[in-house]
Order: sequence, then C-alpha cells, then structure tokens
Amino acid sequence: MTDTTTGPPRTGLRSLPDILRMRAGQQPHQTAYTFLHNGEGEADTLTYRELDAGARGRAAALAPRLGGHSAVLLYPAGLEFVRTLLGCMYAGVAGAPVQVPNRVRGLQRMRRIADDAGATTILTTTSVKRDLEERFGDRPELSGLTVIDTASLPPAPEGDWTGNEPRLEDIALLQYTSGSTGDPKGVMVRHDNLVHNAAETDELWPCAPDGTVVSWLPLFHDMGLLFGVVLPLWAGIPAYLMAPDAFIRRPARWLEAVSRFRGTHAAAPSFAYELCVRAAAEGAVPPGLDLTSWRIAANGAEPVRSATVRAFIETFSPMGFSATAMCPGYGLAENTLKATGSPQGQAPGVLRLSAEELAEDRVRVVAEDAGDAVPLVSCGAPARGTRVRIVDPVTRTVCPPDRTGEIWINGPCVAAGYHGRPVETEETFRARLAGSEDEGTEPHLRTGDLGFVHEGELYVTGRLKDVIIRKGRNFYPQDIELSAESAHAGLRPNCAAAFSVDDGESERLVVAVETDGRVLRSVGAGELRQDIREQIWDGQRLQVDDVVLIRRGALPRTSSGKVQRRACRQRYLDDELRGTATGEEG
Repeated sequence: MTDTTTGPPRTGLRSLPDILRMRAGQQPHQTAYTFLHNGEGEADTLTYRELDAGARGRAAALAPRLGGHSAVLLYPAGLEFVRTLLGCMYAGVAGAPVQVPNRVRGLQRMRRIADDAGATTILTTTSVKRDLEERFGDRPELSGLTVIDTASLPPAPEGDWTGNEPRLEDIALLQYTSGSTGDPKGVMVRHDNLVHNAAETDELWPCAPDGTVVSWLPLFHDMGLLFGVVLPLWAGIPAYLMAPDAFIRRPARWLEAVSRFRGTHAAAPSFAYELCVRAAAEGAVPPGLDLTSWRIAANGAEPVRSATVRAFIETFSPMGFSATAMCPGYGLAENTLKATGSPQGQAPGVLRLSAEELAEDRVRVVAEDAGDAVPLVSCGAPARGTRVRIVDPVTRTVCPPDRTGEIWINGPCVAAGYHGRPVETEETFRARLAGSEDEGTEPHLRTGDLGFVHEGELYVTGRLKDVIIRKGRNFYPQDIELSAESAHAGLRPNCAAAFSVDDGESERLVVAVETDGRVLRSVGAGELRQDIREQIWDGQRLQVDDVVLIRRGALPRTSSGKVQRRACRQRYLDDELRGTATGEEG
C-alpha cells in the first residue's frame, strides 16, 4: 500500500466522488446501500450507478443555487442523505450534517451551526421540511434560511453536470463537534482526509470482497458517517443502515441484522455493546442468532470499559461471536475519525494499573488481584501514517513512558482546522512541542484527551477538562459514573454525570443520575442516593457532596450519546436539574 504520508492512498482516487465514479463504472448494478425500515425490513436500496446518477443530479441542481457556499444537511436516517452529501461534494459545496431538531433547543443549535458555517440554505426531505414549517415556522431561528426539499428537485441528466473535479485540499464537509458548552465548532474535513482515513481503516480492519457493513449510528455524526458511508464506498462492499432509534428501542435489531445479512463490520460506542448484553439478560435477544460472520466489532467514541468487553464476548460467544472480533479504537472528528485501533485477530488488550498511582498521573502496572487495580482497555496502535505522542499540556514536552499526559496527533487525517475560528485552530491544530528544533517545528493536533502509550498501544484515561481534582489527586469522571450506575440493577448504562463545582470556599463533587419511577418505587429516592454514595466510596474512596436524581433522558448529551458533563454542570448551577426525576421523594 502507498505510504499514507505522501499522497492519495490509491492512484487516481482523490475524493469520494472519484471513488463513486469508479464504482459506478466497475460494478454499476451492485447494491451499495440498503436502508432497513424499523431496523428490519428493506425500505430503500441504491446501486452504485443509481447513487452516482442521483448525486450528479443533485450537484447539477444545487450548484447554480448555492454557488459554492456551505449548506446545512438536515436529514433523518435514510439514503437521501447519502445522495445529497455526495452531490454536494460533486458541486463543491461543503455540507454540514446536523441532527433533525425536535425541540427548540435543537433548532437553536442548528441555527448556530448555520451561522457559523455561513450557510443560508437547508437541504432536507419533504417530511422534515413540512415538520419545520408546521412546528417552527414562526421561530426566529428559521428567519433568512431557505429550506430545499432535495427529493423534489427537478431531475437533471447526469450529463448536465460539468463542474470541476474536487481537489485534495478542498473542504469536503464541515463536521460539527457536539461540544460540551453549547458552542459547536465546524471541523473542516478535506477530501484527502476522508480518503486517507478510509484507507487507514481498511488497512487496519480489512474489508474483503465478501464484506458487509451493518450500522445504526447516526449519519450526521463522524463515526456513523465514516463507518456507515465512507468506508463501504471506499471498499466497494454493501452497507445496511438503520435509524438510531430503531436500535435504541430494541438493541437486538442490530444483532439480527448482522446475523441476517452476514455482517462483517459493525461499529458502536461502548454503551451500545452494554445495551446488547442487558437485552440478552432480559431475554430480548433471539437465541438463534448466528454472529460467526462478524469480523470487526469496532468499539470507540467513548471510554471502552473492560467489563463491557468481557460481558459482550461471554454473552455472544455461544452465538458465534469471536473474542478477536472485538476491536477497540480511538478517534475524533478533528482527525476525521480513527486515530488508533486494535487489529483484527487478537483479543482486546487489558492493562491493570494502580489507581493510587494513576491519580498522581503515574502509570504502574499491577497484578489483576491487586487491591487498587484499575483495568484499562487498549485502543491499539496508530496507523503507519499517524503519529501519537503523550505530552505534558503545561510544559508541552513529551511525557516519559510511566506518566499520563495529553494525546497529541500528527498525520494525514488531521483536518484543516475549525471553520472561521483562526485562534482556536492555531491552538488546537497547530500545537508545537517545546524542546529540539525538529520537534518544535512539527504541528500536532491537541485532542484534549488524556492517556499513555504502553508497548506501542494507546490507553485513554479521560478528558483533560473533565478531570476532578480532590486533595491534589486526579479522579476520572467515567470511573465515578460507572460506580454510580452499579448502585441499582435498574439504572441503565451511560446514565450518570460526575462533575465538580466551586462554591467559593471549596470544590464540591456532584453526581447526576438518570432514573425513573419504577426504580424509585422499588427503593425510594433517599435510599438510592445513599446506595450511590456508598458505591462511589467503595470504588474511589470519594465523598459525594450532592446526588441529583433526574428523569431518564434529561442529561445533556452529544449527538453520539456521550454525556456533556460541562453542560450538565451549567444546568446544575442554573438549578435546572434538581428534582426532575419521576416520582422523586424527599
């Protein structure tokens, strides 16, 4: 394979439109994408030829209207998003995928993104356009925006499209980070970033000709977009897509689709694997599933939990799932997506560290039965073109191997920066190491994540800004949250947020936990709070100053489902969280 540090990984393939055109010529009648209605029945399909014709038609219709300006892509799960995204790339329009708003808060976020991107046009479907007009037609957030139903655009023969070919350095899309403060930033992803990331992913987790992708991830999110759309197009293998809600309502649908369509590649955050384990424990997974085809179960986008990995393997190995198929990885939108990953064919690596030493930013491996052992799952090694360094965020010097620090990345997948934000781009994408002249001139991406490298593999320990400091020691909120979630069997995974607040005299630890009336009726709010405090004391030897019980779904989350701790902290300070749990007492 061509060195990924120098040019396009495959000769002549400079962009996704290049790849689509090649697929349409070489395998025109092969199904490229299939959308599953309710996660089960086949609702819509596209061959490569149909997709290329549809994308070119969108480009011919949109280019004169948009004149190269950005556009907001506001699509529910489905294949019209894929047509329009590729059509925008053909036309030189930087699309900004955004979640369809169902509340005013979501509409306000959409408008902030449109303003940040300099977009005055929303591209969407017939149903979403109608819903926007009926529900939000009188809202100021829609003022000055033109909403276009792309499915109703007049058909244009593909020969009508005569635009310029995208260049490697052109912006292919604006991937807006979910953000934790309500201030989303648009990552400028170039065409070469997409091609390089797809090539690196295919090299790490090979897509053989018999490969099949099965994905429920939202396509407006980086992980869903790269794994559900870009990778299968790059590799020339079919993708079966479903709506995220179909999975959340019944996680077994994902497993059933892998079994039914002989899925080889499927990715999700750690909480999704935990939901599948819970569904199996509740008898909600059909016993006849065949998961022997599943070669790559990519696990990322949030801390990968050792207990979840072990439970998923143990639960589904009787159905043919192999331990070597579980492939944890690490990535972020600012690096297009994947930065590191565990290779196919080996079980996930687990390292046990001393919790006491880790609280002091030190890495000391201990035995499994050590009293303060903390298991961390390896996120694998970087691709050959990507370089990962662990850096002291204050001194900007490389940390020794036995210390944790901020994860810095250099390589061909690092995006161009944040749209319209030169200062933040310089700080985040142009970070330079102190020290030698050679190191000092090499730009890096500062991820804001903490971790260390052990025997060439990356281990992620937390977020730089989320670390909770008590009495000079560091505590990672995900560990506190895991303890809180274990306080009662009725609490769901990913239902807690731990953060600190300063009352002017001291720093206080607050834990917000989502629950519902069923749990509260079984134990009572007071007892549940006490159970949570005790679990956190047992796990971290931390005293919790306040436990807030809130209704299910009330925690602010990113578009990928990660809890926004800083946004949760702000709502707590604004007194918007307290007393919202259904059936709370006392």
